[in-house]
Amino acid sequence: MKTLSLVSAALFAVGCASVPAGGDDGFNTKVLAAVRSMPRGGGYDGSDAAKNRMPEACSWNGGALTVDAGAASPGFCSGATYLVLLDALGSGPREMMPVTDQIDGHGIFGRWNANGPGCAKLVADLGAGVNFTSWDEARPGDFLKIWWTDEIGGRERGHHVVYLGRTGDSVRYWSSNQPGGYGVKTARIDECRRVLFTRITRPDRFAAAGRLPERDAWLEAMLRKDFTWSDVVARCMVRP
Repeated sequence: MKTLSLVSAALFAVGCASVPAGGDDGFNTKVLAAVRSMPRGGGYDGSDAAKNRMPEACSWNGGALTVDAGAASPGFCSGATYLVLLDALGSGPREMMPVTDQIDGHGIFGRWNANGPGCAKLVADLGAGVNFTSWDEARPGDFLKIWWTDEIGGRERGHHVVYLGRTGDSVRYWSSNQPGGYGVKTARIDECRRVLFTRITRPDRFAAAGRLPERDAWLEAMLRKDFTWSDVVARCMVRP
């Protein structure tokens, strides 16, 4: 991992203090541990250049995976959550390695990075977890897609994060956030027009990720077409 400056280390410690430690809660505990290991700050960049930096943050050695999120700075939200996923898994098929110019809906990272419910669709296709919409059911360490508007797909405005909890009428989460980059942020719950939680309960199923078809045409179309919530529910096995 890259060495942090004293100032960055201090900011990192402040960020870690607001991330739950997790308990005996399966894979969520590993997700939260991965979040605590991430650098802080680094700026936000939603361009293709940021996506193409992703491979620099990941390396495989004999099946073991090492993640250096600082090498992918400035980052973006779904890139940040994917690095958390990889760090929490600790291993996986080489097909999970993000590649430069990976198109939305293509490959494993291209699925996760797609507009709409990319993460939820990938997990549903692998049978690796559950997707749901209930705030009351959510636990720290769940992945969370937030839609800030009603649009789903080509015109959407959204954010992909790791859920940390609720305080009053606000939700706390970790991601690469605008403008500062990696860190913890809050939003009012009434700002979230739609939410979709994903909890990974069978991380072993990611071992089969390389056997998925090369492309998911439905997720690929999310980049340019609009879709309905009914589409999302049907494709991603969403429960209330």
